[in-house]
Amino acid sequence: MLKYSKIMSNIDNPLLAQKPTINPYLYAAAEVWNRLKWDLHPESWKSRKKLKQCLNQYSGQKAVIVCNGPSLLKSDLSLLDDVFTFGLNKINLLFDKSEFRPSCIVAVNPLVIEQNSPFYNVTEIPLFLDNNGIKFISPRNNITFIHSSTQNKFARECSFSIYQGFTVTFVAMQLAFHMGFKQVALIGCDHNFVTKGTPNKTVVSGESDPNHFDKKYFADGSKWHLPDIFQSEASYHRAKDIYTLAGREIFNCTEGGQLEVFPRISLAEFLEK
Repeated sequence: MLKYSKIMSNIDNPLLAQKPTINPYLYAAAEVWNRLKWDLHPESWKSRKKLKQCLNQYSGQKAVIVCNGPSLLKSDLSLLDDVFTFGLNKINLLFDKSEFRPSCIVAVNPLVIEQNSPFYNVTEIPLFLDNNGIKFISPRNNITFIHSSTQNKFARECSFSIYQGFTVTFVAMQLAFHMGFKQVALIGCDHNFVTKGTPNKTVVSGESDPNHFDKKYFADGSKWHLPDIFQSEASYHRAKDIYTLAGREIFNCTEGGQLEVFPRISLAEFLEK
């Protein structure tokens, strides 16, 4: 009985469910095969060309990454009219509450892309989506697919691959660096979730979502992945180091929240800085 319970416990825990050994050959082969499959798709080359075209396109300018925490509703989005903005995931759920529209939208989580595909398939807003999302999204001129690697690095040039870093915010930071932005601000990045559980585990939501700016974000039995706060914060530290070494900056302009990796200033101060 004890042995059975241990096995079932491992199945429920994504970390313990992994193989106990580390085989570099196996991981390397999987990484190469994953990249090769995408290279054989015609959209791979089209997206790489688009990414190369926007390399350093906004050199020296400012950008704001609009995250999806509840605190986003406290931010004055009217201040964003004249600055480049990265919207994340289901930012479109904000559109019926605000006139704000992001300059582009970034999404890499497969559940998010599948659930939000009705919007992604009709919007004219530029999209940066994980290449696996092509199963749900029809290629169009405003869509750029990005390939995700398992290598724990920060891609300063994103045309080949990026690392997701356990949060789409980290992906947006890499894209912002790629595009040349010198100063980047975060808003709505609460870095705190009411719902607790095993990081990265797929769970079924309840009737209402207390973790995002819209109560219907993940609700009514939809599936979502529990956040990995520890790994996300590690990624934020990596992003901060890279930006600092390059003479660039990331600021936290979130109203409240628990992210203290980046210096805090108000959104108005950031835009005037």
